[in-house]
Amino acid sequence: PVTKGILILTVAMYFLGGQVERFLIHHSALVEAGQWWRIFTTALLHGGLTHILFNMWALYVLGPQVERGVGSRAFLSLYLASAGMGGVAAQFFTSHPFAAVGASGAIFGLFGVWLNLAVRRRKTAAGRSMLGQFGLILLINAALPLVFPQISWQAHLGGFISGFVIGELWSHVKGAGAETRRTAIGLAVAVLAVALVL
Repeated sequence: PVTKGILILTVAMYFLGGQVERFLIHHSALVEAGQWWRIFTTALLHGGLTHILFNMWALYVLGPQVERGVGSRAFLSLYLASAGMGGVAAQFFTSHPFAAVGASGAIFGLFGVWLNLAVRRRKTAAGRSMLGQFGLILLINAALPLVFPQISWQAHLGGFISGFVIGELWSHVKGAGAETRRTAIGLAVAVLAVALVL
């Protein structure tokens, strides 16, 4: 349900366009001025049809599998944390001033979790299959900044690393209340992202 909700909301925001973009876009100067929420809300915006199609295709392919595996609340916390850390990486490692849009940080967070799980299961048939699927999807999305230079590779990298780390932390969470603890880990990373830009 969270994957579907994000898909619907993101597509709706794309068609709303400029009416809301100025309130949500990641603008480096505004983040520096204290508008920290923009590192998250920019994930609802996209710069063109190709941009949103690739991101939402990746979300459609990976999102339901990850969400079923970890729980909806934990999945949402992962998406927020990866979007936030993608925004942090863009804020720190992109020449200022800049304005950026896109869910790439959040999407690459899903790649990070997926890779973490696949690596831990690499000696099984399922793990090898996951690695194969991951490779194709990652290759397509990693190539996008080469085709569209305005896409932030920094946000990709920040989201990917945060997703991989969250996946590693999640791998140690077992037993009753696991989803609650996974959610807390994701939210803690999201709070860290806010702290880093304040």
